[in-house]
Amino acid sequence: MGDDDGKSGAPRYQRVLLKISGEALMGDRDYGLDPGTVDRIAGEVKSVIELGVEVCLVIGGGNIFRGVSASASGMDRSTADYMGMLATVMNALAMQAALERIDLPTRVLSALPISAVCEPYIRRRAVRHMEKNRVVIFAAGTGNPFFTTDTAAALRATEMGCEALLKATKVDGVYDADPEKVSSARRYDRLSYMDVLSNDLKVMDASAISLARENRIPILVFSIHNAGGFADVVSGNGRFTIITEEDANG
Repeated sequence: MGDDDGKSGAPRYQRVLLKISGEALMGDRDYGLDPGTVDRIAGEVKSVIELGVEVCLVIGGGNIFRGVSASASGMDRSTADYMGMLATVMNALAMQAALERIDLPTRVLSALPISAVCEPYIRRRAVRHMEKNRVVIFAAGTGNPFFTTDTAAALRATEMGCEALLKATKVDGVYDADPEKVSSARRYDRLSYMDVLSNDLKVMDASAISLARENRIPILVFSIHNAGGFADVVSGNGRFTIITEEDANG
């Protein structure tokens, strides 16, 4: 999907939210953070900022702690989810450091108040930071257990008035099966929100898709591993799957 003119076009969106999984920060490691990968993603964000686009981020915590897995092994789900939220704060601080190393002013706003290291999430404050061209990273999910960081991304995109939610993954769009396991997996160029929900496509959880649908925020799924991919997608180029209210045609 996309045009043939590379990055020559103006950006399609003026304010976007980038959702990155915690696993995307691991690089080739089994867990934790890979500094080179974090720096590379920071560079991708800078390339979009340079297009004149306002960017905010939500980062998962699965590279450090995954609440669902812990609760499945006997831990109380609420406790496990709060631990997962703290993991997202660690990732947010790492990304903030990487962004500020390349001269991008960045603020971390946490849904769980941790005043020693970041600001509490206040919607008007977050909007003001974005208006001042600061990168805003939303940490600690929604601040409530039983909600994923995907849902937090859809919620913050709505609150910030974002024109699109970009979901960075390991593959270049949405497939009807795992393309790393099924060679014949079909890739979609375009889907509707209902296509995703009714076919149980593993893009984001149902509450995140429903929230985006209710607020008419398109979801663009692309690979974070393609150099320049973030800027390409924001400009309407590159390879991605777009999820909107329209029926699928891809």
